[in-house]
Amino acid sequence: MNPKGDDQQPDDNSLPRPDAGVQHGYRRPTPVTSPSDPRIVKRVRGLGILFLVIITVAAGFLGGWLGAESHDHNLGTSNTASKEIVLNNEGAVFSNIAKTVGPSVVSVDATTQGVATPNFFGFGGGGSQPSEDAGTGIIISADGLIMTNRHVVPAGTTGVTVTLSDGTEFSDVQVVGRTSDQDSLDIAFLKIKDTKGKTLTPAQIGDSSKMNVGDPVVAIGNALGQFQNTVTTGIISGHGRSVQAGDQSGNTDESLEDLFQTDAAINEGNSGGPLVNIAGQVIGINTAIASNSQNIGFAIPINDVAGLIKSVEQTGKLQRPFLGVVYVPLTSDVAKQYSLSVSRGAYIAPSSLTGQDSIISGGPADKAGLKEGDIITKVGSETIDENTSLTAVLDKHAVGDQVTLTIIRDGKQMTVNVTLGAAPTG
Repeated sequence: MNPKGDDQQPDDNSLPRPDAGVQHGYRRPTPVTSPSDPRIVKRVRGLGILFLVIITVAAGFLGGWLGAESHDHNLGTSNTASKEIVLNNEGAVFSNIAKTVGPSVVSVDATTQGVATPNFFGFGGGGSQPSEDAGTGIIISADGLIMTNRHVVPAGTTGVTVTLSDGTEFSDVQVVGRTSDQDSLDIAFLKIKDTKGKTLTPAQIGDSSKMNVGDPVVAIGNALGQFQNTVTTGIISGHGRSVQAGDQSGNTDESLEDLFQTDAAINEGNSGGPLVNIAGQVIGINTAIASNSQNIGFAIPINDVAGLIKSVEQTGKLQRPFLGVVYVPLTSDVAKQYSLSVSRGAYIAPSSLTGQDSIISGGPADKAGLKEGDIITKVGSETIDENTSLTAVLDKHAVGDQVTLTIIRDGKQMTVNVTLGAAPTG
C-alpha cells in the first residue's frame, strides 16, 4: 500500500535557545541579582520548562522506541508462531483428509485389445496389440460400485483389476456402463462382483455448486499408474471450463464441458480420482490436464454426475437423461465475445462455431423445436449459471421426465417443453 504522505519531523533549529552572554576582558563582577527578580525567575523557569520538555520528549522517544522494538520483536515472534500454527493446522487437515478419503480411492488397471484408447494422461494408445491402462476410481457403495473416467476403461476393454488402498486386489470386475465417446461427460461405472467379505468404504459425496474460486481442494489418485493414493493440494482456479481433450500424440478426441480448473497437481494415472473439499467430500472427478503448462488440471463437478450415480445405484444400469444439444456455458467474457444479450445460461452455439451439429438430429431438443443460437437460462425453476450447469440440472431428472426450458431466442424469452430421452452409452 502506497503512503499518502511523509510524516513531517520537527525542525530542531526552531526550538528556543538561551543567550550566550559571553564577555571579553575583565571587569568587576556584576552584582548577583536577587532570585526574587522576576526577570531571573522567568528565564530560569523558561529554561527549566525547556529542559523539562527536551528531557520529556527524549524520554518519551526512548520509551516509545524501546516499546516499539519490544512490540516488533513480540509481534514477529507472535506472527511466526501464528504462521507455524496455521501451517501445522493445514498440515493436520490435509493429513486427516488423506486418511479419511484414502480408503475410498482405488487403482484401476484395464487391459484393452485392438482399439484406439484416447487417454488424457498418457496411458494406453490402443492399436491392435493389448495395452494396459492405469487410472483411479472412487468407491460409491459398500457393495463394490466404483466410478471412474470412461477413458480409463474404454470400449474394447477385456479385463479390469481394482486395487484397494491397502493393496487388496479384485480381478473379477464388471464394466457396468460408460458414457459414449461423443458425450461431454467422461464417466464410467465398475462393479466388484464379489468383495469376498472385504469391507469397502464409500466416499462421501459433496455439493460442487458450493465451491468457489479460491477454495482449497485435494486431489488423490494413482499417480503415474504406480504410486497409489498420491495426495496433492491446491485451489479451485476456475469453473465452467470447456476443453478439447486428446491423447499424447496431440489428436483431439473429445469435447469436455463445464469443468473445474484446479492448480492441484494432477498427474498421469489420476484419471477418475476424487477432487475433494476441505471437509473430505468429493466435489469433482479428475479428468484432464493441460499438456503444455504446469498445474492446470480439470475435474468434472460431482453434481454433474449425481443423477448417474443415483441411476446406477437404483437400476444397476447407466441411464443418463438426454436433451440432445451441444452447448457452451456462458460467462461474461463468452457473452461479450458472441455479442449475446445475457451472460449466464447454456448457449446452443451455431455449428459453424463448434464444428459439429449443436442440435442432435432426432433428439429430444430437435423434436421440441430448439434451434442453434438459443440460450437455455432455466430448467423448471432452476437457473443455469456459473455454479449450476445445464448438465447438473438435467441429471437430477430421470429418462422420460418432461421439463420446461426457459430460453432466450433472438433476444426474446420463451418457454419450451421437452421430454428427456436416454443418452447413448459406449
